[in-house]
Amino acid sequence: MAERLRLGVLASGRGSNLQAIIDRCADGRLSAQVAVVISNVADAFALERARRAGLPAEFVDRKAFASREDFDRAILARLQERGVGLIVLAGYLRIMTRVLVDPFAGRILNIHPSLLPAFGGRGLHGLRVHQAVLDYGAKISGLTVHFVELETDAGPIILQHAVEVEDDDTADSLSDRILAFEHSKYSEAIQLFAEGRLRIEGRRVRVRPKAEPADET
Repeated sequence: MAERLRLGVLASGRGSNLQAIIDRCADGRLSAQVAVVISNVADAFALERARRAGLPAEFVDRKAFASREDFDRAILARLQERGVGLIVLAGYLRIMTRVLVDPFAGRILNIHPSLLPAFGGRGLHGLRVHQAVLDYGAKISGLTVHFVELETDAGPIILQHAVEVEDDDTADSLSDRILAFEHSKYSEAIQLFAEGRLRIEGRRVRVRPKAEPADET
């Protein structure tokens, strides 16, 4: 049996997408395993979720390092020690430097709660995204799973899912409806990566057809 893809999850908050990934790894819906969960926030609930699942959980304090690059080197070392093959950002509220992005080029995924390139970029995360959608008067929002590059929310798009904005929506209600799809769509993208079915061609991501099982008769 082939070794399952080893995930390194970076999170800064409650980790609801992390929990969905943990659950799907445990029940076999994901051909992957969480090798380590790392947070830049000491009391992030994502770390508690990892500990409850018996997974390595590490807090790395940005204040302990002289620069963003030194901080990312520390993160990189922990990921490499755990044999991580894919970095998954799950509400990770730090902009990564080239020190971390380059060694994992084409192997970092992020999920953003809008249809990129709309309502993305620095400062737009969490409820801020949904409030920006409402303030603009957009009728459709949704989510985007994409590869990570140095520019924020600008990497090649793997998949998107649209969600209608309702007249009485608040930032919270829109967030809740989109989050319900985030859990399944993020795992879908991770599984496509685990199966080797994603190919980046410039700005586009091609999804290869799933290989047919060999005929044993």
